[in-house]
Amino acid sequence: MLISCGDALIDFVPTRNADGREAVMPAVGGSCLNVAIGMARLGAPTGFVGGISTDLFGRMIAEHATASHVELGLATRSDHQTTLAFVRIVAGESHYAFYDAETATRNWTYRRGSIPFADVEALHVGSTTLVNDQGAAETKALIADARMSSTISFDPNCRPNLVKDKPAYLARTAEFAGSADLIKMSDVDFAYLYGEEPYQQRASMLLGQGTSLVVITLGNNGAIAWHARAGQIEVAAPKVEVADTIGAGDSFQAALLFALHKQGRLARQQLKAISIDELGRALSFAANCAGLTCTRPGADPPWSHEIAWPL
Repeated sequence: MLISCGDALIDFVPTRNADGREAVMPAVGGSCLNVAIGMARLGAPTGFVGGISTDLFGRMIAEHATASHVELGLATRSDHQTTLAFVRIVAGESHYAFYDAETATRNWTYRRGSIPFADVEALHVGSTTLVNDQGAAETKALIADARMSSTISFDPNCRPNLVKDKPAYLARTAEFAGSADLIKMSDVDFAYLYGEEPYQQRASMLLGQGTSLVVITLGNNGAIAWHARAGQIEVAAPKVEVADTIGAGDSFQAALLFALHKQGRLARQQLKAISIDELGRALSFAANCAGLTCTRPGADPPWSHEIAWPL
């Protein structure tokens, strides 16, 4: 099984009403839930770990995840309210206003012994988990238990408007990255975390501390990756008509993990031994899945019947 741990929320995505005026439409989201949904829709056995409310929006989240074949037996249901995020698109980038005080996601706690890690091929973490002290501490405990047998995937998916103490946030990001076998981030995240540092310089540092694969997505310019053994590789982004970019990075992450799983290269030792051809195939598949997600509003990753895995 593949597991994603973290945020589950409702995005209010921009649209237009019948009169052409601005409006918003509720859509299930949350970076880590999106990753779980993306992996499950492509056909990987997938579970979600995190807090989901029992309120109206929480029921929407649970129904959406279940319909996408995500196993929710490891999630924690509570009567805390659901996190809400209002989205505006500025210069092609999604900007968020979060309402996240005392929510089900923030009040999630890791139940030690509840997850059979021997059956978990990979654990994905990141996003708003890094902002909240309790969530970060609980997730670190989860990683510590998982790391003995499971590959750790990490995407910081930064939310600067939630960060109150940037030096502490940067230190926490470095700590999570130090535990990860696979790190993916966008070019926007990279700039927030590392400024104008060259991509290759930071990738070399991360590989040197034990990470096997570092990927940076570049929007319309595709993605670039560095692997400890296979070296550097770049892939192009597909040409698509963009509705919005909400969930595109999560779709990329989900498809990359699925592709590595499909190739038998997701387990830690197998990931270390991946070939440049296998890596290129996985990254191209991920870019195509992200491109398809951009053609429709909200975080709506593709199903297996919509995008074929290259045999």
